[in-house]
Amino acid sequence: MYVVTGGAGFIGSAFIWKLNQMGIDRILVVDELGHDEKWKNLVGLRYEEYLHKDAFLETVSAGRDPWGIRALVHMGACSSTTESDADFLMRNNLRYTQILAGFCAEKRVRMVNASSAATYGDGNLGFSDDLETMKRLRPLNMYGYSKQLFDLWAHRHGLLDRLASLKFFNVYGPNEYHKADMMSVICKAHRQIGETGRLRLFKSYHPDYGHGESKRDFIYVKDCLEVMWWLLENPRVNGVFNVGTGRARSWNDLAAAVFGAMGKPVEVEYIEMPEAIRGKYQYFTEAPMGKLRTAGFDREFTSLEDGAADYVRNYLAQDDPYLDALG
Repeated sequence: MYVVTGGAGFIGSAFIWKLNQMGIDRILVVDELGHDEKWKNLVGLRYEEYLHKDAFLETVSAGRDPWGIRALVHMGACSSTTESDADFLMRNNLRYTQILAGFCAEKRVRMVNASSAATYGDGNLGFSDDLETMKRLRPLNMYGYSKQLFDLWAHRHGLLDRLASLKFFNVYGPNEYHKADMMSVICKAHRQIGETGRLRLFKSYHPDYGHGESKRDFIYVKDCLEVMWWLLENPRVNGVFNVGTGRARSWNDLAAAVFGAMGKPVEVEYIEMPEAIRGKYQYFTEAPMGKLRTAGFDREFTSLEDGAADYVRNYLAQDDPYLDALG
């Protein structure tokens, strides 16, 4: 049995789709569906069982494995960078993950965990996924801190040699529609362009970057799935790894890619950035990918233009934009 926590969420449900593509449907989905519409991410997928995250934690905490778990892909967490309840994040993101990691180590179950590029803070220390950099990082928000704390804890307890923890950069793609303000800019841009014919981007307040020229490492979710699947197939590859393309692209590049995919002329309006985020705004992120490449992952990543085209034309422009097991 494959277990995917956060299985109804963005990357979690996308990975269930990947498992289905590989002919796997003996899957336990662990999540908390709540009152939003992320349940729709599961409708077109094949899986064997759903379990609330609290029930799963209770079973695992007792050391029981009634499912015969082969691998645990832990994507379940509160990923809001604006979440202010620090105690909740300590319980939900840190402690929950610690318990699962201990269980997997005891039962010799392969574990792939979601860390985050939010651990890198303002980027002043760079974006290297080596151990020495990891020890020095200072995240800017509690979400990033909760992820950083787990990676440090796993290192102290010798567990980074027994699991893979992935620092996802700016992920975009199908099944993110329930994320509201946390949706990718590509998803928001498609809606905004469709409604108004133009896209609004923040002005720059940094002398080294023109308007729309700050850069991010945008990675298509389907590329993330390839990395995750490869790590399941290569259980001896362990540690903390960046998951990005290794190439930073500007917001203007992203805008051009979306307008191009929609067959519309580029029309961008630059607006004032809220003062509350100006001091914490990242003007550059780029994932050094040498560590994962050295470990043996050799697949090429999708370009921003090709990823935006696939996402816009084959999902966002469709009446049913969700990933489908038969798609």
